[in-house]
Amino acid sequence: MTTAHLSLEHLIRPSNSTVGKPPVLFMFHGYGSNEEDLFSFAPELQAALCVISVRAPYPMEPFGNAWYAINFDAQNGKWSDDEQAKNSREKIVAFIDEACKTYGLDTENITLLGFSQGTILSYAVGLSYPEKIKNVIALSGYINENILVEGYADKSHNNLNVYASHGQVDQVIPPEWAQRAPDFLSNLGIKHVYEEFPVGHGVAPQNFYAFKKWLEDKI
Repeated sequence: MTTAHLSLEHLIRPSNSTVGKPPVLFMFHGYGSNEEDLFSFAPELQAALCVISVRAPYPMEPFGNAWYAINFDAQNGKWSDDEQAKNSREKIVAFIDEACKTYGLDTENITLLGFSQGTILSYAVGLSYPEKIKNVIALSGYINENILVEGYADKSHNNLNVYASHGQVDQVIPPEWAQRAPDFLSNLGIKHVYEEFPVGHGVAPQNFYAFKKWLEDKI
């Protein structure tokens, strides 16, 4: 399948399914990376899945991309550009609609997989628009309530499933930030799994096989 020129740059591994519209998994990389990073998972995932790995819209110097800026200064320390993050949230939602239409994908069976900053955006999309998303795989990230749409808690999240994992010695995003997710998700009635692995800011092989098995039961 040829990659179409859509609103966000992306890589695609087509589904092997020849019947109906295939399920789709969208991948969102971390800060300073690109669409090739998580795409290395694609050959190991279910062949029936269409896998689309997306490049974040904000280029960085000298290389890489971001979903939003992370700023460092002496006065405020480290802070995130939440307005830029909200813009990326909406860009992702528009791209999902665009890609599903262009590639003939099943809009009832959409999974988001994020790593780090890509997880923060995957949570933002899934929690803000639970009517659109079936599954979220949240690797090494956390929920930023400031970038969720207004009134998100009033929506029904009953059909959303979340797999979240984190490294026990993550030096980039503290495990305590990720550990808040289970209570947050429970309060919204979202079915979820939360696991930790003895690694830093990355995805251990056992972590990969855990979310792969989880996803096989959900597709």
